[in-house]
Amino acid sequence: MAKRRKLGNPLALTVMVLLAERSMHPYDIAQTLRRRGKQHSVKINFGSLYTVVQNLEKHGYVEVTGVQRQGNRPERTLYGLTEAGRAEMLHWLSDLIAVPAEEYPVFDTALALLPALPPEEVGELLADREQAQTVRAAALRGVLAQLGGSLPRVFVVETEYQLHMLEAELEWIATFRQEIGEATISGIEEWRSFHETGEVPQDWQDLDDLE
Repeated sequence: MAKRRKLGNPLALTVMVLLAERSMHPYDIAQTLRRRGKQHSVKINFGSLYTVVQNLEKHGYVEVTGVQRQGNRPERTLYGLTEAGRAEMLHWLSDLIAVPAEEYPVFDTALALLPALPPEEVGELLADREQAQTVRAAALRGVLAQLGGSLPRVFVVETEYQLHMLEAELEWIATFRQEIGEATISGIEEWRSFHETGEVPQDWQDLDDLE
């Protein structure tokens, strides 16, 4: 079971991972994240990086390691990972990989509430989603092609995973839409009756009465 952490922002973990490689200024961190395409995998607010670094320093996970001077530019404070930060980073990342989190994606929530919409309308809405996700999948393939040409695969596996999950969703949507269209999904008659009559089907009421 993952422990309760002082910091829960995934961007903080991302910063610690980069600082485990070398000391950096927040601007360098932002540039590295851009070069590696991590904005496709981590919700990054580049303007908040300074605040994230300050919070990490407050908790003893990073520390000032030096000052960088380049020509006439202002000095830049460099930050590095402390031993406590390295331990926290390793434990946090290990937990995220090994321990499944109880997440509630909004699409899952919408599917859980599906009967509130008529079957035919659901089919049309899923067609819209299918079209949008097809475009997104194509974009991810483009990202992989671009990043894969300049980065080792180990740096793009999360994008591979995103594409794989997206393709699985598209396959499921296509099958489910077909089942709605052919009226082969169990319970669809009651589902249609509910929207045609406005009355809750007896079968649904019986389910609510089960203990």
